[in-house]
Amino acid sequence: MPRQLIGSYVFSCCKPHESCSFYPYTQSTIIVIEKIKVHFEFKHVFGVRMIIGVMADTHDRLPLLDKAVKRLNKEGVELVLHAGDYIAPFVVQHFKPLNSPLIGVFGNNDAERDLLRKKFADMGAELRGCFTEVKVKGSKIALLHGEETELLNSLISAECHDIIIYGHTHEVNTYRRGKTLVLNPGEVCGYLTGKSTMVVLNTKTFEVETILLK
Repeated sequence: MPRQLIGSYVFSCCKPHESCSFYPYTQSTIIVIEKIKVHFEFKHVFGVRMIIGVMADTHDRLPLLDKAVKRLNKEGVELVLHAGDYIAPFVVQHFKPLNSPLIGVFGNNDAERDLLRKKFADMGAELRGCFTEVKVKGSKIALLHGEETELLNSLISAECHDIIIYGHTHEVNTYRRGKTLVLNPGEVCGYLTGKSTMVVLNTKTFEVETILLK
């Protein structure tokens, strides 16, 4: 089974129904490739809980992004999910101090997408397309920017995911639709609301903490 080590993480490719054991690092990631989608399942040696940092709409606001990264490291998050709108490739270097893996999707304002994707890949992160599905501790998470309202509403109505994360509106919004937790972490940039926010999510309890950075 091929493995790729990135930082303290072991990326192991396996078939969708294979099980994978831990390798000699604190955490491991199983990459399951199904057609054109790549699913990530994160496991922790101490139990089923996972703490995830969720952010969106950083919009090149570098001082607040730096503050967000420091806070995420302080919170000890094990994964960061970004719902898009980084804007320019020069912003990527400000994500490098993150102590955890990062998975993101594109937003409607992201330019030079090939270069953005390459720069994130160079730091060991993954920037996917406009939508991706992430499996964490048995929870299925949909990640998208959310500018396509019809698509977002269809995903929410289907209730096929445990968690749906989106951005675009720049407003914090958390609610339940049946079994699905719908989550918008607001904006890191603080341009529209005047508040710089992100979210820390506990995948065991589904507890959501909104963190105000400004």
